[in-house]
Amino acid sequence: MDIDGTLLDSQSRIPPQNAGAIAAAAARGIEIMLVTGRRFDSARNVAGELPCDVHLIVSNGALIKSVSGETEQRFLLPVLTARRVLEATPEFRACCGVIFDRPHEAQIVFEKIDWNGPFIGDYLRKHRKHVAEVSPLEECLNGEDPVEILFIAECAKVRRVMAILEALPEAPEFTLALTEYEHQNLSMLDVLRRGVTKGAALVEWARARGIARDEIMAVGDNWNDREMLAFAGLPVVMGNSVPELKSLGYAVTATNDEAGLADAIHRYAIAEKS
Repeated sequence: MDIDGTLLDSQSRIPPQNAGAIAAAAARGIEIMLVTGRRFDSARNVAGELPCDVHLIVSNGALIKSVSGETEQRFLLPVLTARRVLEATPEFRACCGVIFDRPHEAQIVFEKIDWNGPFIGDYLRKHRKHVAEVSPLEECLNGEDPVEILFIAECAKVRRVMAILEALPEAPEFTLALTEYEHQNLSMLDVLRRGVTKGAALVEWARARGIARDEIMAVGDNWNDREMLAFAGLPVVMGNSVPELKSLGYAVTATNDEAGLADAIHRYAIAEKS
């Protein structure tokens, strides 16, 4: 399951119904996996609120980790590709960060930290202890491959970034993962290693575990969930999802404020196990 807009309600809380349904599924032997665009530490905090063991696919598929922090698979963005992305987007530097797979400090690097900036300020405050400042931003690319480059701003601005990157000759060298919340006018664009998606990581996880796709239910709400939903034997779209996902013919559950995830688990997963 996705986290934001799926597991969490619009107040970023886990509805009790969702927690109960997840616990009931785990008790029946169903494996629980959080598949999210969030960084590992952020996803682990959410996982800690669940009443069962979970696995984590984070950073839109770039990392597969255990809750304890053990890395099971890692697909990093080559440093030369990351540098080219930054060189192509200088006018968006205020809303751009470079994210690394590091244990503590300097996991998120910005050129100038604006704790109170629109859109970006809230994100930075939530991850304050992991944020560092390097100017010019390219200087943080000192040989270590990052997990991703992140752009976070209003929807129109992020769409402009996306158009610039899609037009680059180097575009085949990376993957773009878009997340949009139009009701908040908030958008995030992750620039990842070529071929990295939530779905691709789920494929690798299922292969390593010997789990057939027909045994997988996936639940999501946004653009970056498309590949995950396409791979799953049973894809379920949240009632609050972007409209385009609802047009794909997948099952649609209630919204995240109506505990739609719990309804989907009871209807499709637990019912199948009963």
